[in-house]
Amino acid sequence: MDNASGVAGLFELGDAFVHAKTPPRRSILFIAVTGEEKGLLGSQYYSEHPLYLLTKTLANINIDGMNMLGRTKDIELIGLGQSTLDEVVQTVAKDLGKVVKPDSQPEKGYYYRADHFNFAKQGVPAIFPGRGLDYFGKPEGWGLQMVDKFITEDYHRPSDKIKSYWDLSGTVEDLRFLGEIGYRVANSKIFPEWKEGSEFKSKREEMLK
Repeated sequence: MDNASGVAGLFELGDAFVHAKTPPRRSILFIAVTGEEKGLLGSQYYSEHPLYLLTKTLANINIDGMNMLGRTKDIELIGLGQSTLDEVVQTVAKDLGKVVKPDSQPEKGYYYRADHFNFAKQGVPAIFPGRGLDYFGKPEGWGLQMVDKFITEDYHRPSDKIKSYWDLSGTVEDLRFLGEIGYRVANSKIFPEWKEGSEFKSKREEMLK
């Protein structure tokens, strides 16, 4: 799950965009960075030595481990409230019949611990859509219990391997969700912006002068 599922998802999204009947108006760059567990080193390097100017980089959409447990009614957005990307995410979610929820564990500071953070520090609006927790056909609280189970038993352990109970229907659905977000951002005439009160807003405004 961590992180071969995310890498596989990245490949699938890249392939989908390459074969899209109507290509997006703007380029979409797929990056698999190294050294996240060593201090976000790969994303730091790219954000400081970008292939394309960050002034022309509209957004960063971070993908980590995928949802491997089935379809959900919701999607978590780590970074909800930071930028106008919220509206894109909420529109896509509504179209796909999902509800957007904030980070269920904000005390863990995930927005400041994942690779999108280096883009945010440089001023690029960044989001981290996570898995939902409200699973179809499962009792309330089951999703969070499974997250805790993974952290306790498999996180950063050799036991993090394919499980017999995995249900990839949620993986496919979430990839469609992520792809649609990227496609809409790439086609929009409006550049995403940091919202008032975001600590990253002044950096973006300065770089775009």
